[in-house]
Amino acid sequence: MELKYEFYIDAPLETVWDAFVSPEGTRKTFFGCVIKSTFEVGDSYEYVGPGNDGDETVHVYGTILAYEPNKVFSCIEHPGPSYTPNHAELESRITVSLEVVGKCTKLTLINDQFTENHPSFAKTEQSWWMILSNIKTYAETGKTIDFGW
Repeated sequence: MELKYEFYIDAPLETVWDAFVSPEGTRKTFFGCVIKSTFEVGDSYEYVGPGNDGDETVHVYGTILAYEPNKVFSCIEHPGPSYTPNHAELESRITVSLEVVGKCTKLTLINDQFTENHPSFAKTEQSWWMILSNIKTYAETGKTIDFGW
């Protein structure tokens, strides 16, 4: 099972990167959440924000596989503990890469290596479209999409 998305964004590479990893950017583009991590390869990270367990709900967590600012971010992810009791057994890999194409930025996201019968696959497939559309809008306009939540 693999999810692959490609977006061309009319914004500088650094702006797109910040929308994807900086606390200010992720709060706006990832539904009020931030990525807590040192971003060192091999270190852990948590995607934390409002949810089932209040304002500090761990939605996903895992290990950083690659991190090159403005170029690539890759990690292993597990669903947060409040979503499924066997969260540590469930995982997938997420890889985001950016490149300059003409005067725009190409964002490629691949979410693959899902554990067999991963219960979050269908929801993840839908969520990435929303998140990536929000990143594109935010990077290009400074505004976010109102999904009515």
